[in-house]
Amino acid sequence: MVEHVLALAATWTRWDGEPAHVDGRVYTPHKAVRRVADHLVDHLAEMEARLAGRPTQPDHWHASATTTDADRAPFTPDDLDEARSRLTRLARIWADRLDALTPEQLDDSPGEGWSFRELARHLGESVYYADAVVT
Repeated sequence: MVEHVLALAATWTRWDGEPAHVDGRVYTPHKAVRRVADHLVDHLAEMEARLAGRPTQPDHWHASATTTDADRAPFTPDDLDEARSRLTRLARIWADRLDALTPEQLDDSPGEGWSFRELARHLGESVYYADAVVT
């Protein structure tokens, strides 16, 4: 998922500044990166809490319902470098965490919610945010 998002992000330095309107929401390059990163962080926090036997902390993201002024900024080569660093590190943390779990833990995960295997598959759907950005 992260490779796909970053491949698209490499084209966003040519973004014309016109937000994409998809499914009643507004999408921009910065918003796509923000949403992918937030999604990875949110579900990582969920998994860690469940593994520790703690209740999950509800998120208070505005998610894709909100488009900030920062989301509307031009997407520069420096922004692409930052996105590459941020998203590849988050993907590595996820891969390391999942690799440390047994098949049983992946499929019969503690607490309420999807199994961790299902959670990881769900994260793959984050490509939606990047696919929504038209360059």
